[in-house]
Amino acid sequence: MLNIQNISLQRGNKLLLNNASFQLYPKMKVGLIGKNGCGKSSLFALIRGEILADKGEMAYPKHWKIASVKQETPSSNLSALDYVLSADSELQNIQAALTNAEEKNDGVLIANLHTQLEEIGAYDIKSRAAKLLSGLGFSDEEQNLEVKSFSGGWRMRLNLAQALIQRSDLLLLDEPTNHLDLETVLWLEQYLNSLDCAILLISHDRDFLNATTRQTLELAQQTLTLYGGNYDFYCQEKATRLSQQAAQYAKQQAHIQHLQAFINRFRAKATKARQAQSRIKALEKLEKITPAFMDSEVSFDFMLPENNPDMLIAMDNANIGYILDNPLIKNAKLRIERGGRYGLLGVNGSGKTTLIKTLTGDLNLLSGSLNKAAKLKIGYFAQHSLDALRPDFSPLRHIQEISENAKEQDIRNFLGGFAFYGDMATSPVLPMSGGEKARLALALLVWQKPNLLLLDEPTNHLDLNLRNALTLALQGFQGALLVVSHDRSLMDAVCDSFLLIENGTLKEFDGSIDDYQSYRLSQNSHNNKQPSSSSRKQEKQKEAQIRQEISNKIKPLQKIIQECEKNLERLMQEKQQAEVFLLSEQAYNDENKTDLLKITERLRFLNVEIENTENRWLETQTMIERITNNKG
Repeated sequence: MLNIQNISLQRGNKLLLNNASFQLYPKMKVGLIGKNGCGKSSLFALIRGEILADKGEMAYPKHWKIASVKQETPSSNLSALDYVLSADSELQNIQAALTNAEEKNDGVLIANLHTQLEEIGAYDIKSRAAKLLSGLGFSDEEQNLEVKSFSGGWRMRLNLAQALIQRSDLLLLDEPTNHLDLETVLWLEQYLNSLDCAILLISHDRDFLNATTRQTLELAQQTLTLYGGNYDFYCQEKATRLSQQAAQYAKQQAHIQHLQAFINRFRAKATKARQAQSRIKALEKLEKITPAFMDSEVSFDFMLPENNPDMLIAMDNANIGYILDNPLIKNAKLRIERGGRYGLLGVNGSGKTTLIKTLTGDLNLLSGSLNKAAKLKIGYFAQHSLDALRPDFSPLRHIQEISENAKEQDIRNFLGGFAFYGDMATSPVLPMSGGEKARLALALLVWQKPNLLLLDEPTNHLDLNLRNALTLALQGFQGALLVVSHDRSLMDAVCDSFLLIENGTLKEFDGSIDDYQSYRLSQNSHNNKQPSSSSRKQEKQKEAQIRQEISNKIKPLQKIIQECEKNLERLMQEKQQAEVFLLSEQAYNDENKTDLLKITERLRFLNVEIENTENRWLETQTMIERITNNKG
């Protein structure tokens, strides 16, 4: 087992763990929960041996193999499939030894090595890796593309596949669903449930936790507490424990007050001195019960929109995408009226983000019409909302920039609802965590009183407390909203109806989020049926023939791919130079104030351009795949 005993861990000036203990036994499936910044990722680093504890002991069996997801992906020339296979170091070592044995013509060693290969399942590992990649959303063709050709989110999927392909006794997963769409999350749930190893999983997705874990480990107030059930069980048990602790604390406080009152009254009286001293000793020896404490939660509400027209958006016969001849979505019709609450569904690459960008005006229609109400005020939240924050500005300054006449105290009161208290309200954004930046981006959105919310994966970087606060706020929102999210609890709680993008068509989905989950799982089950070797050969021949016939159609798309890759390399180099400057001390000298503003503005532009270029690359690659498979 993994045995953590009386561990204390401090990072910088922050104490993360204080005499914390925990035991994890083989095959346990444990969800690790806690507020952003409480030390969950540091605990993972401790288990991996990357950092040392300041106090205490940690041990696990020498034969245990621990797998985890790498946070960085090199710009490798390896294919996606080979990159995943390279994670199996034992396989690589045996294969290298086999090559050496064959060169020496050592028959006995060759036989032994083949036995070892068979024991570790080496002869079917390529098919298992391909199946893994397919489950994570990679087509057969994409599995043969070089790693460096994929965007950041897809490279993280490759890192996840590397962790999953390894034979491990303990699998560490830190927010594995952050870069996944709903369909892939559903696949991952099934896959994790099929594994025979122990799993320690960090996630802020309550449905994912409920589906994949059997115990819950809470990291709060520098200690670790294990609960004997999934996240829903934890919530019920936590409430019970807090209630009991509150009652015990109140009872003890009454007892302490009684002892202290006696001491204060009779300490100076000679006839009562002995009794007073005995009570002082009793008070000193009393093991204090701490007050029941629930981690502070963010709490906010969307303010009433200043204007709320009946019809907000009307779109007709719209072709949407980046390529005129090959739109992602064809002949789309959409009406968003006051109070409409829509969830937008569809597999990754189907065009969900592209549709939202079209509605915001960041992307023009290829054809058709898009009419917006004169008093439409869109609140748009997406990943780039965090990138658009000024690193040198404080939360207070961000709001002052858009509301010059607002009183500082009113802004501070408002920011307090997003847990920006005291100095945090006036501190620069640059050193903030992803969760803190997400809170600020949400605060800016709420402050502007939109009548239409367009939310593209709003829960990335949000912990469970903030997700709950966002859900409650959206339930009370008086305007209209359109949401893309892999968080099923959020979608189920705030959406009244659903839209589905499928095979290039935008249509209504008649059902709930649970119905959609069943729909996708049934599709996956159908797609996973393996064809016979002869039919597969015929299918390959047919695909080759189709590729030959439409090669002229693909060539201009490949030029777009090359252009995007060239632009991405240039943009990333410039972004890196800007970030190096912003991290330097001289950037904040008075004489560099003008350069600081210019580079900060340029960095905001670069982040948006990088995201747009990556999306264009992804959409173009999707078009190539669709055309290749005769679906374009």
